[in-house]
Amino acid sequence: MVVVFNPQLHINPIIAAVPMYLSKTSTVYNPIIYIFMNRQARQVLDSRSQAPWSLSFITDLFWGVVEFVGLFFHSLFQPDLSKKGTSGSSSSSRFDDGRGKTNGKSKSWGRRSKCPSYGRRWMRKQIQSNFIVVINPGSATLRIGRATDTLPVSIPHVIARRHKHQGQPRQEDPWLMREGLNVKESAAAVKAVCVLDRLSLSFKIGSTDHLRAFNKQMRPAILDPSSRVKWTNTSHHPEFVVGEEALNVNPTDCYNIHWPIRRGQMNLHAGPGGTLTAVMADLETIWSYAIQKSLEIPLRDLKYYRCILLVPDISNRQHVKELVNMLLMNMGFSGIVVHQESVCATFGSGLSSACVIDVGDQKTSVCCVEDGVSHRNSRLCLAYGGVDVTRCFFWLMQRAGFPYRECQLSSKTDCLLLQQLKENFCHLEQDISGLKDHEFQLRNPDSPALLYQLRLGDEKLQAPMALFYPATFGIVGQKMTSLQQRSQGDSEDPHDEQYLMGTQSKQDQSAKATAERKTLPKPSGFDGESCSQNPEPSDRSHSQEMDLGHSQSDCLTGNEVEESPSALMSRRTAISQFEGKALGIDKAILHSIDCCASDETKKKMYSSILVVGGGLMFHGSQEFLQHRILNKMPPSFRRVVENVEVITRPKDMDPRLIAWKGGAVLACLDTTQELWIYQREWQRFGVRMLRERAAFVW
Repeated sequence: MVVVFNPQLHINPIIAAVPMYLSKTSTVYNPIIYIFMNRQARQVLDSRSQAPWSLSFITDLFWGVVEFVGLFFHSLFQPDLSKKGTSGSSSSSRFDDGRGKTNGKSKSWGRRSKCPSYGRRWMRKQIQSNFIVVINPGSATLRIGRATDTLPVSIPHVIARRHKHQGQPRQEDPWLMREGLNVKESAAAVKAVCVLDRLSLSFKIGSTDHLRAFNKQMRPAILDPSSRVKWTNTSHHPEFVVGEEALNVNPTDCYNIHWPIRRGQMNLHAGPGGTLTAVMADLETIWSYAIQKSLEIPLRDLKYYRCILLVPDISNRQHVKELVNMLLMNMGFSGIVVHQESVCATFGSGLSSACVIDVGDQKTSVCCVEDGVSHRNSRLCLAYGGVDVTRCFFWLMQRAGFPYRECQLSSKTDCLLLQQLKENFCHLEQDISGLKDHEFQLRNPDSPALLYQLRLGDEKLQAPMALFYPATFGIVGQKMTSLQQRSQGDSEDPHDEQYLMGTQSKQDQSAKATAERKTLPKPSGFDGESCSQNPEPSDRSHSQEMDLGHSQSDCLTGNEVEESPSALMSRRTAISQFEGKALGIDKAILHSIDCCASDETKKKMYSSILVVGGGLMFHGSQEFLQHRILNKMPPSFRRVVENVEVITRPKDMDPRLIAWKGGAVLACLDTTQELWIYQREWQRFGVRMLRERAAFVW
């Protein structure tokens, strides 16, 4: 080029030969350039920057070069050829989530990709979502899956453990039964059933006797001599059985049945398997089994994965600490994020602010969430859920002469049948009334398949209405409502809120407590069922609400410094009485919203009431709940709020999966990178990392 523009210029022959040598030797250095331009090779070098000449670095770089050269020549001849030699658009990189075509069919739970070779020395960089496992442990169901999965794996949260010694007594945690059941001696339960009878549209005198006589004369028909249902095969004497197989273990086999979580908390009791150590061992076994069998992730590879754990809004901090320690130290995850179920439910539904009602199998929680933050004073946990509705439906069917007379609440197979009947028959459609004939099949192991006919009336409506009249459940002497309490502190965290409160001056404490007491509202409408019958407040109920409001506010702010012993005792007595009351779902929602700090926040909550969980999945539940809220909300807000919206199926999603889906969304957010707690940090600082990194007030 220089000679063209300047013909008189003399160039040395040696210099003129340099381009020729470069072009002839390009086959040597061009592949090296391409290799170092490859992202995978660069990450290998980055991950080995602290020990660049180790033997593992040489082998990793060699296999990276071999893989790159192979893919380079494959792409020259067949551009759409994947690494496994199959054409198509399925992902072929070792960084994909493994969702390709299996045997010519799309398979959402196919074999996943293995961990990248350069990841053996884990770097704290943004991790890909398919290496994040989201765990939502419920009382009855465990939902677990990769953050990139469309749907999680759902398995019963139960385990059967083989007896260690011959002749050991069999222990089985109850499913539908619970402590405190005393329907016959509970005057409140009898009164609540009468209220439901009066509210039923088609209830007439004498109809119950006619219904009972019809059902009692029905006899089952044999469909098949064999039910084709078998007990779980335990002939090889496995140490444990998990999930559906645990539910189908023969009662005569030497196995104990354990549910590790009951009513949102660890299932601690005095019987076998009721210690915290035993419960944590059961959880580790169930979760490890699900990760290996359902997600197809070897436990040795969990060091390349991180975990997002969803916890209840009101949870035991010591138990959360044990769960985090188990996931990081025992199971070997490299990092973890802990977040609340209510906040994740708003993420999964695409809402910025909402009053979240999670009606689960064992408990119901209510909480107001605004811009990804859960209002602490608005949290409530009610000790009833879907199984209580199932048990109530069984009692109502027995009153109507249930033809399957051998049905027992202590039998796992009968519990499964009753759950199915509740899901198929119950509703909250007030326009549907009258008697209707139904039929159901009974398929028990080692028994013939039977067909039963059943005639039901308002029992199908009355059972789910018990969620609004919880006295119908007949629970006596149990704590039915839980409030958010102050942390009792932890010996491993010397700078917790107890330390901060102790170092404040008395003047600061008094001023802060007075300000919080002024901002917290007084709850209304908790004087039993009479409030629903008579919406006009009386002086007596108003004075009770005043006392309850002050006592609850003091409990939540933790102001015990300036109180006299008598005032402290009366406040604790008021709180104990409030927690003993069984609030209906509608009253719990009104109380939770009323505890918000500002009227603007309350209007937001009334305009967006989100119902998640599987305990309220009845036809007509949305309109029924909306009608109840509109009738009981304060008149001042009734004039201001334009529309009270109850959302039961956001984006047409299954409400049971919304919280898990929100955890998967959380894994993809950039702000989540600040919330990770890594294994080495947990080893060094322990529970202090939860206080520093948790996205909620710890």
